[in-house]
Amino acid sequence: MSTPDAQTAVVLLSGGLDSATALAMARAEGLRCHALSIDYGQRHRAELDAARAVAYQLGAAAHTIVPLDLRPIGGSALTDAGIAVPETPTDGIPVTYVPARNTLLLALALGLAEVADAGRIVVGVNALDYSGYPDCRPAFIDAFQQLARVATKAGVEGRAPSIDAPLIDLSKAEIIRRGTDLGVDYSLTVSCYQADDRGRGCGRCDSCRLRAEGFRAAGLPDPTRYV
Repeated sequence: MSTPDAQTAVVLLSGGLDSATALAMARAEGLRCHALSIDYGQRHRAELDAARAVAYQLGAAAHTIVPLDLRPIGGSALTDAGIAVPETPTDGIPVTYVPARNTLLLALALGLAEVADAGRIVVGVNALDYSGYPDCRPAFIDAFQQLARVATKAGVEGRAPSIDAPLIDLSKAEIIRRGTDLGVDYSLTVSCYQADDRGRGCGRCDSCRLRAEGFRAAGLPDPTRYV
């Protein structure tokens, strides 16, 4: 029975600010990082180009993009062109929530980690500036860790990878400061839920608002490009 490599990690990389910071933190630990991005039919497809640029800039050992089209399921402004992206703050879970997205993404990361014999899976979810998404909370990460222990060959052999969420308790400003210290080029990242093909943000959606507020609170210049 082999032991998972504690120095190898699968890092979920959307191309946004948070996942770029999570990758930088993993690299700063000296981890060999296999970045994993998912093409799920998202409205803001420019984030996939951003993920490629971020993976290269931060020295990921490999970068895989897996197609998983969630548009037939719909139910989200990010996967259904008929649902508008809100441009003002809303109460409750917003329509930009993609049903089961993080569950599916982590499941794919779990499969890759098992094949790559990676000892860690790193995901950039965060519970403070999380826009109301239920799958960005500590309870979700804890539950998925338990799933990893019972749902895979590695898990039942006592070798399940750890599910690490290093940003879970950080504010957006703290994330930005941490990433800046680690050399993240945030001009490469795309956060906007309705970014154009060039990766320029709308400046009005929840994600743009949280990002802009984060740079202001961090006291750092915002390199975001807007339409």
